[in-house]
Amino acid sequence: MPSYRQIQSIIAPTRKSKPVTNALQFAMRPGQRILTLTGFVTIAVWIPDGGAIALRAISEAYLAVAVFVAGTMMLLLGAERCLKTDLGRWLDQRSVWQVPASTLLGALPGCGGAIIVVTQFSRGYLSFGSVVATLIATMGDAMFLLLAREPRTALWVLSVSVVAAFCSGYLVDLVHGKEFLRPAAPTRIRQNRSTGNPNILAAWRVVGIVWLALFIPGITLGILGAFQVDINTYAMALFQIPIAHWLGVAGSVLGLVMWAVRDDGSPGFAGGSIDETKDCPPLLSSVMFSTNLVMAWVIFAFVGYELVVAVSGLDLAQLFIVWAPVVPALAILVGFVPGCGPQIIVTSLYLSGTLPLSAQFGNAIANDGDALFPAIAVAPKAALLATLYSAMPAAVVAYIWHLLREVPG
Repeated sequence: MPSYRQIQSIIAPTRKSKPVTNALQFAMRPGQRILTLTGFVTIAVWIPDGGAIALRAISEAYLAVAVFVAGTMMLLLGAERCLKTDLGRWLDQRSVWQVPASTLLGALPGCGGAIIVVTQFSRGYLSFGSVVATLIATMGDAMFLLLAREPRTALWVLSVSVVAAFCSGYLVDLVHGKEFLRPAAPTRIRQNRSTGNPNILAAWRVVGIVWLALFIPGITLGILGAFQVDINTYAMALFQIPIAHWLGVAGSVLGLVMWAVRDDGSPGFAGGSIDETKDCPPLLSSVMFSTNLVMAWVIFAFVGYELVVAVSGLDLAQLFIVWAPVVPALAILVGFVPGCGPQIIVTSLYLSGTLPLSAQFGNAIANDGDALFPAIAVAPKAALLATLYSAMPAAVVAYIWHLLREVPG
């Protein structure tokens, strides 16, 4: 009869090689996605003015989130191609740099850097402390607003967030160990690149060209919008059409359709299989379908949030009219809400003078932006626990600032 150690030696490698879902995949089948999308559209149309609200939300999701996710991934994957390296594997072999690198990626304005960290964690290359660090460091799209209006405050908030993220990430890895909640690296499956219906391949290539044609002006409009330049105002004056709005709608609709009908068993925008033992998926393919996955979650959250506000009459500004010491705690709680919409509202309230800086500190550290959506999709337990952990440094920083600078006397 085999001993306990012999049994463990047989079981352990099997566990280690178990494939996990990564950020380029999704658990739902195409039919389930189409049904989900249809149900969501039905709800939006059923609510009074829901259609107009949904169109505004999906346009914002594309121009404020999707184009930045795609741009960040293009830069990263392009650099990996040029340098002939894999960031995930490089960090996996140099664990001491995982937390600092994840912190810096999370500190990038927008959510693209944090989404990259979550993707690498889901592939089994990064520690749980790295996820905590990137979620603490990221302020999402609210950072663009703060940079445009109060750049000195933005740099101050960013610096404090980076220090909190760096310390928290190392502390979490020290307490839990680097293997805590860490997925196993996915098994590489050799596939034949040449498989696939030629007509389907040709159709996907055309769709890919259209996707890219929308992305190029979309990223330009997204950057201008992030710095509070309202292109629609100028477009209405010149052409009587809100060009940015409809470009965002078109990009979102195309991305949703691609996400809904795509068969994840065949990675690559050409629709063919890929030999992952020889090379990685084509750059454009990987960027497009990763972006579409994230955008689908973001759109559901954006539209859902706006519809709930429309039906319930929720007003975050009224929520913060309470006893002053409670305000930072409320800002931290709002930070738990996935997505950048509520966080942008908190930053807007700070810029208008409604909220103190302590609340801005608490929300900036606690909020995970749109990076929480793919994190929940690929590693829900790790995502939720990391979100809870981010509340600890958020509360410490917010209330230290509140006691030292905002309490009279």
